[in-house]
Amino acid sequence: MIPVAFDYEVAESVDHAIQLLGQHGEDAKLIAGGHSLIPIMRLRLAAPSVLIDLDRLEDLRYVRDEGEHLAIGALTRHRDVHNNELVQEHCGIVGYTAGLLGDPSVQHRGTIGGTLAHGDPAGDMPAVIAALEGTLVVQGPNGERTVSASDFFQDYLFTDLEPDEVVKEVRVPKLGPDTGWSYKKFSRRSQDWAIVGVAAVVEKSNGNIDSARIGLTSMGSTPIRASAVEEALSGASPDGVAEAANSADEGTEPATDDAASAEFRKHLARVWTRRAVEEALNR
Repeated sequence: MIPVAFDYEVAESVDHAIQLLGQHGEDAKLIAGGHSLIPIMRLRLAAPSVLIDLDRLEDLRYVRDEGEHLAIGALTRHRDVHNNELVQEHCGIVGYTAGLLGDPSVQHRGTIGGTLAHGDPAGDMPAVIAALEGTLVVQGPNGERTVSASDFFQDYLFTDLEPDEVVKEVRVPKLGPDTGWSYKKFSRRSQDWAIVGVAAVVEKSNGNIDSARIGLTSMGSTPIRASAVEEALSGASPDGVAEAANSADEGTEPATDDAASAEFRKHLARVWTRRAVEEALNR
């Protein structure tokens, strides 16, 4: 289908984008890579009256070492995140997951800020940022604010982002040498959305698990933390992983659709949580 007619504006800066959002109101939408918004516009599930293009804001494309965390500009493309040496060295799960997102056109055009602002619980990166306990820097007419991933994702395709705000930066912790990670994704075909995905970040010492953070993809209306698994793994030995993973579906509300039933998703969450934690322990 063809999208409903819309006007088009090019933002020259973040401040200009915020000004345009205020000028055009809630019917305006931001666009960068466009791989989330354009498909739903073609299906007429969204019909913004104005698109505000952020793609020329080169100052929002970067990866910086900020001491205890990495700062990633919101318009940094997935392929650049995947290939970045700082990301590979200090927070490999983000680079690895960025390399799983879509086909080559998505890789080279899609942005990390865009996939998070879209807030799709079937997206891979939101669950990873949730497991990392990352934060997002957003800017609006009243200045900047920092939002934790746990507060940012609020409901299906609904985030804490106000209509006149822009995501500027994503901050993720630098993982130490005793922290293992894994992202496991089950899908019907390569490059598909995840039927279920599991992000595991495991801190270990002396052969045991100090703590674990588990993020789940496609198990509810937002990315979900598998808190029962995290609690069971705190201070546990590797022998306890399988039993802890059996709690991965606690508190989840996965959908039944043409890809999988809710019960199958719950089964996958348990299986892939075990595999993700085991891989993180061996990394």
